[in-house]
Amino acid sequence: MKDICCVGHITKDKIITPRQTVYMAGGTSFYFSYALNHLPQHVSFQLVTKLGDTEMQSADDMRAAGIDVLTFPSRHTVYFENKYGEDMNDRTQRVLERADPFTIDEMSNVDARVFHLGSLLSDDFSPEVVEYLSTKGRISIDAQGYLREVRGDKVYAIDWADKLRILAHTDIIKVNEHEMEVITGLTDPRQAALQLAEWGVKEVCVTLGSEGSIILAEGKFYDIPAYKPKEIVDATGCGDTYSAGYLWCRAQGMGYDESGRFAAAMCTLKLEHTGPFDRTIDDVKRVMK
Repeated sequence: MKDICCVGHITKDKIITPRQTVYMAGGTSFYFSYALNHLPQHVSFQLVTKLGDTEMQSADDMRAAGIDVLTFPSRHTVYFENKYGEDMNDRTQRVLERADPFTIDEMSNVDARVFHLGSLLSDDFSPEVVEYLSTKGRISIDAQGYLREVRGDKVYAIDWADKLRILAHTDIIKVNEHEMEVITGLTDPRQAALQLAEWGVKEVCVTLGSEGSIILAEGKFYDIPAYKPKEIVDATGCGDTYSAGYLWCRAQGMGYDESGRFAAAMCTLKLEHTGPFDRTIDDVKRVMK
């Protein structure tokens, strides 16, 4: 029984910024797993992913770094192109390949107290899979993939099909300001969080970029600051880093405010370089001071 299990596809990523173009592995599961791996191992963790045969090296590299990885075969590996402008909150995407969805059979021998579902595309996790996992542990969802429809190779924002069915089984959700508006139709972060809570979510985290984030839990709001980075290099994986820090803290019984601030500090450090979070807990605490 693991404390946290992240389920999600590792991707092939092409990241284009005004400074450079980088090719690397990526995806929610990739950034989430490496971020957790750089924190003290007080929380047990496993990654469950699906990859094409030609991309298994990504999983092998993660194992070599000390991450517990369970892989299932897929006909393809997800291939994303992420292009950023000068404003790192502004991203356009193309999807060049898609992986197979996760199934109940694959999840039957996976056990955890919290399942973090790192959706990348709308069909990664069916309602049936989410409902099944909710009988085994708490459900944490990064909503971004549920709101992505691929037409040709371009990604378009859509509403979340089956959202009411899935959110009824969701304990924790992480959304940004664009995702919350698509899901709820509301532009005010507090009103959107209240709507998500009304639909069944127990802990709502709304990230607001350089404006920080808010957390709604047990009927109370927590305002989390954004710590200023030394420089902004690459925002890819910041939301996943936030989720990793938040769940790592919550798994140890830390409060909502402390967990949010820790997650925000991790994001600040992640912004300062390309690639997953690679700092220490001492670095995080330094940012929080």
